[in-house]
Amino acid sequence: MSDQRPSPIAGTWYPADAEALARSVDKQLAEAELEPAPGPVVGLVAPHAGHRYSGGVAAHAFRAAAGLSPETVAVVSPMHQTHPAAVLTTGHDAYWTPLGPIEVDQALLTAFETALDRAAGVAVVRVTRDSEHSLEIELPFLQRCLKSPFRLLPIMLRDQSAAVAQAVGRALAGVLRDRHALIVGSSDLSHFYPASTARRLDGELLARLAAFDPEGLLRAEDEGVGFACGKGALAAVLWAARELGADVVRILDYATSGDVTGDDESVVGYGAAAIYRSTRAVAT
Repeated sequence: MSDQRPSPIAGTWYPADAEALARSVDKQLAEAELEPAPGPVVGLVAPHAGHRYSGGVAAHAFRAAAGLSPETVAVVSPMHQTHPAAVLTTGHDAYWTPLGPIEVDQALLTAFETALDRAAGVAVVRVTRDSEHSLEIELPFLQRCLKSPFRLLPIMLRDQSAAVAQAVGRALAGVLRDRHALIVGSSDLSHFYPASTARRLDGELLARLAAFDPEGLLRAEDEGVGFACGKGALAAVLWAARELGADVVRILDYATSGDVTGDDESVVGYGAAAIYRSTRAVAT
């Protein structure tokens, strides 16, 4: 793992000191309280603002996976920066955070690239030294909540259309089907509305997420009733989780940036959820 992606956000979006980062993440995880799970966790949904703003919400998602030992974690996020490619991944051997490097699962990444190309003719472009925060911001939580080291399958969507999201979800399910894996969808919700408006918009988006409705989730923006900057990432994770046997989405927490800053005039919405294979589905 000599070729490690350097972090462009350590020291700003989260602490750069390893001990301080571990303490901060552990505190947020400890404060997240959940009801008993309806079955095994297949996937998570978490926001991706700085830990100060959305970490408390994100911790609820990662608390749902606490103590698990997946071989691989697939993190699907948007790509906020302009890029001609529809789907991107890292060209590095590992992601670095202050808590240590996380090895990229190169064999699984190659299999995913092949599956996506064969199914939809979509090429995955590898980039180096990218500045995308929405994937990296989830990694310290995974490093602290999971029981053992894991390999990473990083996927960033620049094209968040239904066609691409569904193709990514199905390709993910295909390569993860016989593996002990966890899927994470990274997205914030509405941006820069008054808090009262944000709660209405975010409530509709989260309702469609809870209904396990990737098509409806993607339509929400076109209908003007809900927004998510990582809508394609969320839909892809739902499609993948469904093919892997999941049947329940539970919303775990919701807040806005105004709950931290005290400014409700222009807020960003944050939601956390877990995707489960219920005991009913397991039994059948």
